Amino acid sequence: MKKGGDNLKITTVTGKLGTFVEVAYEDVKSSNKKIEDLKKKKVFEGKKGQVFPNVFSDESVIYLGLGKKAESSLEDLRLGFCKLGAELNKSKVDKASFDLGQIKGLTVEEAAEAIVEGLLQSEYSFDKFLSEKKERSLKEFALITKDKDKEVKAIIKEVTSVIGGVFLARDLVNEPAMYMTPTALANAAKELEKLGVEVEVHGQKEIEKLGMKAFLAVAKGSEQEPKLIIMKWNGDKRSKDKTALVGKGLTYDSGGYGIKSTGGMVDMHSDMAGSASVIGAFKALAENKVKKNVVGIIAACENMISGGAYKNGDIISSMAGKSIHIGSTDAEGRLTLADALYYIATKEKPNRIIDIATLTGAVIGALGGITTGIVSNDDDFAYDVVRAGNEVGEPAWLLPLNDKYRDMVKGTFSDLLNSQVGSAKGGGAITAGAFLENFVEDTPWVHMDIAGTSYNSAAEGYLPKGGTGVPVKTLYHYIKTRK
Repeated sequence: MKKGGDNLKITTVTGKLGTFVEVAYEDVKSSNKKIEDLKKKKVFEGKKGQVFPNVFSDESVIYLGLGKKAESSLEDLRLGFCKLGAELNKSKVDKASFDLGQIKGLTVEEAAEAIVEGLLQSEYSFDKFLSEKKERSLKEFALITKDKDKEVKAIIKEVTSVIGGVFLARDLVNEPAMYMTPTALANAAKELEKLGVEVEVHGQKEIEKLGMKAFLAVAKGSEQEPKLIIMKWNGDKRSKDKTALVGKGLTYDSGGYGIKSTGGMVDMHSDMAGSASVIGAFKALAENKVKKNVVGIIAACENMISGGAYKNGDIISSMAGKSIHIGSTDAEGRLTLADALYYIATKEKPNRIIDIATLTGAVIGALGGITTGIVSNDDDFAYDVVRAGNEVGEPAWLLPLNDKYRDMVKGTFSDLLNSQVGSAKGGGAITAGAFLENFVEDTPWVHMDIAGTSYNSAAEGYLPKGGTGVPVKTLYHYIKTRK
């Protein structure tokens, strides 16, 4: 099980260790004459993310620019120290240190949290299938803490576990579908039992007994057995309050008879990113022994083509008893989620539900690959999730939901439509959420469409190419800080 900091150990010290890191602001005069000389020569100007290594001098030092002081944010610190970590490895530095007192305008705890995350983010790579692994020289990074040593040590431990959850989610998403089957995904969840998470896995027969007909319809075309994965973290046994996390678990999506193009299928091993984020969040919650109760569910299967696969135009049933007209077999995720949501709402009866899914291309059209789209039946709940995401650098946006959108998913010969193929009205990200709302039984519910934010075609900032691990940090922060 991958952890944040497998290669890099972050510690606390009282004095300098190895290469010393100094930060500089673009618009603030530095007390260090060398930095001011570099500014005059326009070699190093303190601009955001600018790094100037001087590691071969008598006093090994590296300078990091943080931009304009008035505009500097926690996200800038994360990004800056991620870039710094990469530069330290590039310069073959094995030990480095930084005095937290250099950061002004933030508490030591705030600065430490962002810095530790940034450094750990610089360490990620998915090199399992590479014959030559990328070597990393940086083994130890020390934070000079002065009178906040105990608090900073606790932050290092917590952030390391959270980023470990992010890395786990990335690894699960990046694994090719030939290996990341529903069974393999269930086994990854079972690994969490070592941390005290209760995990149940149901196969085909148990799923049939539950009457999960929508989930089973999607799974019919594949030779891989579907798996229903249920996870429980009982962090506060004195409380009956419980948050549910529901992750879309399509380990491969061909589109079924609504078949995708070759290019559209290449990255479809990532269609289980919602389930990966749930597993990653559970890992972080359990490792940090967060005193909250959480239940998670994943309906894992493949959407494939065979003589027995469901077809466009079919009318299927669901665990809730609602009939669904199949406008597109490529709108399969909402079918698996329908049964998973109804199961969690009726069997577990949580106080609130968050589902996380790579659900629509429409959300990318609306928000790009930058912001997660949210649909909800409870605005206050939704804004709490949005705030949690903003605080950890994972932005989200609440989309509208009203009766006009709800009417768009009503069927003529069935209760519901799973897709409005060719609809001139658009709004596909919202109507997908409107469909899911029919299965939450009036439980406060937030739907997170991560189709644009869970997978990158190219590295950007501290997010790598491939799986990003979004929104593990949001889920962890929301659950931990919820009043």
